[in-house]
Amino acid sequence: MAALILALNPSIDAEWRVADVVWEEKNNVQSERRWAGGKGINVARWLKHLGGKPKLLLPLGGQSGQELTGYLRREKISALMVPLREATRVNVIVSTEAGRQIRFNPFGPTVAPQEWRKLLKNFTAQLASANLLVLSGSLPRGLPNNVYAGLIHLAHRSGVRTLLDCDGAPFVAALGAHPYLVKPNDHELALWWGKPLRNEAAIVRATQALSRKTRGWVFVSRGGQRSLLVNVAVGFQQFAAPQRVQPRNTVGAGDALLAAVARQIQLGKSPAEWLDRGLATGTQATQLVAGELPD
Repeated sequence: MAALILALNPSIDAEWRVADVVWEEKNNVQSERRWAGGKGINVARWLKHLGGKPKLLLPLGGQSGQELTGYLRREKISALMVPLREATRVNVIVSTEAGRQIRFNPFGPTVAPQEWRKLLKNFTAQLASANLLVLSGSLPRGLPNNVYAGLIHLAHRSGVRTLLDCDGAPFVAALGAHPYLVKPNDHELALWWGKPLRNEAAIVRATQALSRKTRGWVFVSRGGQRSLLVNVAVGFQQFAAPQRVQPRNTVGAGDALLAAVARQIQLGKSPAEWLDRGLATGTQATQLVAGELPD
């Protein structure tokens, strides 16, 4: 059985390498690199690398959509594309020689009602052959904030577990649909909690509250600090620290982590192994050029 990955707002990622960023001055771009990006595509890329069989469903439009389709075919990522009238977005990542990054993400195309109906029809058809659903990334314009909630309800009816990785209003709206696992980072958790998380005790309280809300698993990723996996209903709570490394890149590290968790769930591994393999894979991603995989 495959994991169905829905990427509703995919992108081309374009990395500009510069010596440094100087405000109100000309910044010369030393090089540019482009690849298929966006959270859902990153998850599919890593899940395939880890031995899974992801099926990617995504809307694409315009010249940039055609370009992205070519990248997916080159990587041999199984994907079903639904055409859009408006063009797929291009995210820009500016990387400096000192290793710092700044990202610019457009909102992306507007999905028209008839385009959404076609997406939903394809989603329902693909769900029948899936054993896991991954909803990852922002919603495009034209779709209401409760879209993920509705898709999770459909997955429940098909007996498919959902992993959710998004933020803001779509995240809040989806919680009542009870996804199997949610993966906020510490910043996203603090936004949901409504106040700063100044120490691990505060993180635990917020994570427990979120687990009670979803009635499921909550994986809080925290970069180089200890991450936390909690499920209040089954009495599970465990911290784990990633390996200490100097990050080369942070784009897609959380997506690699989620892909590893999804693979461990598919393999029937224990929650402790979700935590360990997720952190190991996320850390590995920080040592690679964005959009690339280990040999």
